[in-house]
Amino acid sequence: MIEDLYSRHWRGFRIVHLVGWLLVVVLAVVLYLGKTFAGDERTRIAQVEQQITKEQARVRVLRAEVAYLEQPDRLERLAREYLGMEPIGAEHEAPAADLPKLAGETEEP
Repeated sequence: MIEDLYSRHWRGFRIVHLVGWLLVVVLAVVLYLGKTFAGDERTRIAQVEQQITKEQARVRVLRAEVAYLEQPDRLERLAREYLGMEPIGAEHEAPAADLPKLAGETEEP
């Protein structure tokens, strides 16, 4: 039976050779399609990496802006200039033991 596969011919070609060439063509097409899809994926990966780089730069800028906006000297200056706030004097400070009493006085109407 196996000998028949090697000896059978179709239009002057051995069936085994035709099957072999068919496999080579199929493998070539599969390889081509695989490379094409891989190239598309590489392009998408590169785009995502560029987007990540841009977002990381934006995060660095925003962190720098937050650090600037949260500077204690700047906040103190703004509180004095725009809100008229001043540091609390010693005469307005209360000991920790008096806090419950003070809280009770402020809750009454």
